[in-house]
Amino acid sequence: MVLPVYARLKRIIVEQLGVDEDEVSPEASFYDDLNADAVELVELLTTVEEEFGVEIPDFQARKLSTVQDLVDLLDEQLE
Repeated sequence: MVLPVYARLKRIIVEQLGVDEDEVSPEASFYDDLNADAVELVELLTTVEEEFGVEIPDFQARKLSTVQDLVDLLDEQLE
């Protein structure tokens, strides 16, 4: 069984950012709620690209502020 995008992404965020699973929600801001800095976000996106087999261009990466933003981007790319 393949996990939905959100479930896979949540697991990666918990592992990479060292946050509690309860802290990760679609509305959670990478910077404000999950306390990620720019370097951590780049590392997270690199892992996401490898996990999902996609490429996230810089111009799109700069627009990501919440978990849902990233879910939406992945849904688009995986169609």
